[in-house]
Amino acid sequence: MEATITKKFSLEAPIKEVWKRLSNPKEISGCVPGATITDQIDDNNYKGEVTLKFGPIKTKYDGEITIEKMDNDAHTMLLRGKGLDSKGKGNAEMTMNGSAVTTDEGTEVDFKMVVNIQGTLAQFGSRLINDVSAQLMDQFVDNFKKLLSGDEIDNSLKAGSMMGSVVKGLFKK
Repeated sequence: MEATITKKFSLEAPIKEVWKRLSNPKEISGCVPGATITDQIDDNNYKGEVTLKFGPIKTKYDGEITIEKMDNDAHTMLLRGKGLDSKGKGNAEMTMNGSAVTTDEGTEVDFKMVVNIQGTLAQFGSRLINDVSAQLMDQFVDNFKKLLSGDEIDNSLKAGSMMGSVVKGLFKK
């Protein structure tokens, strides 16, 4: 099952400050709900884990992230990730393109992720995965804004809102 997630958001901060944080995998992983970097293999490769909970289903993926391209002058990046469900019930792959541009108000960030999921989570379907992914991206943006302002970040997964999406998605079928 494949899902495409796009997100564009504006920040009242200079692009230099935004890009410094956005291009640092160790810092940015703390903004991703349920994600942790567990090991840095080299400058472009990291190991980590992501834990997701959809109602009664809890899934943990052990995976790798590779920085394919990082252009600090053009403020663009291409990341690839892959992970295996720790229970052996599926896998996921992700390709993410990101960019940042200067605006009159500060900086605009634009992401496009293509996620391919096999296994338990794929049973929920692309519509539900898109809904939940959008909520995860909103939580990421909130956390990133906190990172920029020096506030405390909570990257725990907000399971209540995820459950709402599961129920909403089931009733739409």
